[in-house]
Amino acid sequence: MKKKEKNISQKNTSDALQRNSPDSPSSESRRSFFKTASATILAAPIVLTSRKSEAQVVNLPPSPPTTPWLTELPEAAIPLPQKDLFEDAYRIPQGTSNNGYGECGRNQHQRWNEFFGTPQLQTNQADTYELRVQAIEDHIFHPDYPDQLVWNYVGEDADGHPYPNPTIHARYGRPVVLRLYNELPQDHNGFGTPEISLHLHNLHTPSESDGFPGDYFSKTKSGPTLSGPGEYKDQFYPNVYAGLDEFPKNASNPVGGDRREALGTLWYHDHCLDFTAANATRGMAGFYLIYDALDSGNENDPNPSALRLPSGAYDYPLAFQDKRFDTNGIQVFNQLDPEGTLGDKITVNGKIEPVLRVARRKYRLRLLNAGPSRYYEFYLVNNANGIQTFTYIANDGNLLPQPLLNQNRVRLGVAERADIVVDFSRYALGTELYIVNRLQQTSTRGPGNVQAPGIRVLKIIVDRNLAAGEVDKSRVPSNLRPIRRPTADEIASAPVRSWVFARRNGLWTINDRLVNVNSAGAHISAGSYEIWDISNPSGGWSHPVHIHFEEGIILQRFRNSTPIAIPAHERGRKDVYSLGPNERVRLFIRFRDFPGKYVMHCHNMIHEDHAMMVRFDIVD
Repeated sequence: MKKKEKNISQKNTSDALQRNSPDSPSSESRRSFFKTASATILAAPIVLTSRKSEAQVVNLPPSPPTTPWLTELPEAAIPLPQKDLFEDAYRIPQGTSNNGYGECGRNQHQRWNEFFGTPQLQTNQADTYELRVQAIEDHIFHPDYPDQLVWNYVGEDADGHPYPNPTIHARYGRPVVLRLYNELPQDHNGFGTPEISLHLHNLHTPSESDGFPGDYFSKTKSGPTLSGPGEYKDQFYPNVYAGLDEFPKNASNPVGGDRREALGTLWYHDHCLDFTAANATRGMAGFYLIYDALDSGNENDPNPSALRLPSGAYDYPLAFQDKRFDTNGIQVFNQLDPEGTLGDKITVNGKIEPVLRVARRKYRLRLLNAGPSRYYEFYLVNNANGIQTFTYIANDGNLLPQPLLNQNRVRLGVAERADIVVDFSRYALGTELYIVNRLQQTSTRGPGNVQAPGIRVLKIIVDRNLAAGEVDKSRVPSNLRPIRRPTADEIASAPVRSWVFARRNGLWTINDRLVNVNSAGAHISAGSYEIWDISNPSGGWSHPVHIHFEEGIILQRFRNSTPIAIPAHERGRKDVYSLGPNERVRLFIRFRDFPGKYVMHCHNMIHEDHAMMVRFDIVD
């Protein structure tokens, strides 16, 4: 007999849908400010420019036109070199917060001694990196626009030169300690806030390093879930597979955890409470790529079990962001209006209408919708707008069980990722191709129809053969990474928790409540699993729902209460679940290894900043 699923409701579990109080005195009344200011802005709207605060009309004219294809992207994304964090004997990374020497008041790093055996990190125990969040005054989005202010994560390349928003390469089984300095000007005016909280989306990371929205800090301020401000914060990324307690580290499992749970394409961005959209669109976003024995990042790997996907210079991350510019070509963004500012210019790795030159061989392109609010449906087309095919291998950082061959489109809600392999050896030298967006969108509420020919956002020129003696040994095997699906017994016995994403009194809510980072909307036992039933009952808005920390498996999709097919690219593991109007999704999710505070939210960053977020706690 099939077991009756257990529904978690307000009636039978007091903390299942705990009512979050809409305001938190300990968060400097930030939420109260937004609630009050939003009502005012709707009557007399302003837009904050990147130079200074000034009043503008919300019905902005289109961004000034730009001449396409004037800027070239680098031919390879060079990984960020490591930084020696042992030079200063007083600031060597450690398990506890180093408050006496400038670190903000974070919680103790979980399981630190289990990984390192000593309170202080020893040399060669981890890969160490350093990023400094800085105001860059002379960024060029496009040669037709003036130099202007952005905020970037800045590292140093091998020659000691600044490297904005660098790509970090990591490996499972090799921990990372990333030191994050906040060097933003504290007297800043305009959109964004100089407090920061770094979220690595969606590594299996202890909560104190997850980028919890209330963990924001600067030299003078700290969020309600930190114990004090500081110059920097050390982020600890164990780089273990999820399921560490269920599948302990041993000789046959040297990494620890369930290797079926590996991720590949991750990204990091700011997650400051109430200001995620403003800070991210100002330029705070980068890639974190992680490899293991299967997806090894080496197309010449002699290991017979390695996938040998395109690697090195031919493994290329592409981040897409929507931005809006005033008549002078300066970026604008309205962080006070819950409708936000929809960008009508699309940047690719920070540039408008750039060119990427490629060799005649296979490439792994890692596509990221870095927000803040536009959806995309990308096509690869030739000069005559003829649609080209590619192989779809990963969604939301998770390799699919099998590749999807001969695909011709990729739809991405905010924060969704897609890895595709394009074989440029099919094209003659000099061939020009384009990535185009055919998905129409006129407001931040969500996308409209698909319409050809679309907007060309990236030009790709096949401009060279491989060097003499170089051979493309990369491949796309017929099987990628196996997946662990829940058993029938697990599904039948899993408690069901319901979450409703909706609009209330002009603000975005979950279960009719605004976020309160000091109060958990759910307490979940470590090691347990649940079915989450997430719905969007509105007929006019879309919500890309993101759950921190754990990947889920979609069990069912519904539209207007009618079951619909789960798209092929969503049949693996995911961490963003896009809900269109009147849509609902049921997913199976496990909660493992690292207790603490996490969040679920709409990753339309404007909705998120205007309270569409809930805290959940994993408890021992």
